[in-house]
Amino acid sequence: MVRNNKHTDRCDCNVLHHDIVERVRARMLNKDDIQDISKLFKVLGDFTRVKIISALLHSEMCVCDIAALLNMTKSAISHQLRVLKQARLVKYRRDGKIVFYSLDDRHIKNIFNQAHSHIKE
Repeated sequence: MVRNNKHTDRCDCNVLHHDIVERVRARMLNKDDIQDISKLFKVLGDFTRVKIISALLHSEMCVCDIAALLNMTKSAISHQLRVLKQARLVKYRRDGKIVFYSLDDRHIKNIFNQAHSHIKE
């Protein structure tokens, strides 16, 4: 007889699969790496920062350009760029008085594109 249970995603067993647990424990990331990844996702969890990264995927830009594009103040953009820079997601270069921001490396574009692909699936 098949029971119609609305909680089919819940495991009702009490069996511990020691071999699986130990194999996974040996392969998991260490605590420091997990903490660093968690911090990265926390930085990427902000709507404004994701918009900035989305813009920088297409071109390096100065604070004034990003502020105009996103209809925000230069101060607000500068604050978010500082957070992104500390997380090593963006870098900058100076050209006279102008500071241009860009993605730190190709990994950022890959992370962003993977996330975008995942939500479109």
